[in-house]
Amino acid sequence: MAAINSRRVLWGALAGGVVWTIWSIVVNLAVLVPHYAAAQQSGAMRAQPRYPFFVGQWIVMLFVLAYIIAWLYASARTTQGAGPKTAAQIGLFVGFAAGFPSNFAMATWAPFPRVLPLWWMLELWFGAILASLVAGWLYRDQ
Repeated sequence: MAAINSRRVLWGALAGGVVWTIWSIVVNLAVLVPHYAAAQQSGAMRAQPRYPFFVGQWIVMLFVLAYIIAWLYASARTTQGAGPKTAAQIGLFVGFAAGFPSNFAMATWAPFPRVLPLWWMLELWFGAILASLVAGWLYRDQ
């Protein structure tokens, strides 16, 4: 079994994190801004974040998830084979775990419209797939 190329995992994680951050910005600014405004105006959502510098913290979390995905892809190559199919599967699984359960619960119980948790789920799910494909494209064994 080949050792994991840690440097390439890091490069894949950085590139995947950039792609995921861009996707996140597109979802939040191009799709969700009017929904945020309506939910805030109705009182169903806070006007200011509870945690300071939330956006920066969110981006850091996306990069951490991208690192986990890149590492999982590098680990799975030996058993599942190298290539976009394996990368997409890793992204699909991690994106589901990261995005579906909590957003399903929010869609069920939160007082704001279901469109918000739907898009938050899609942001995480498709972001994980994109980050995984980028990390897989950049990864090379030692």
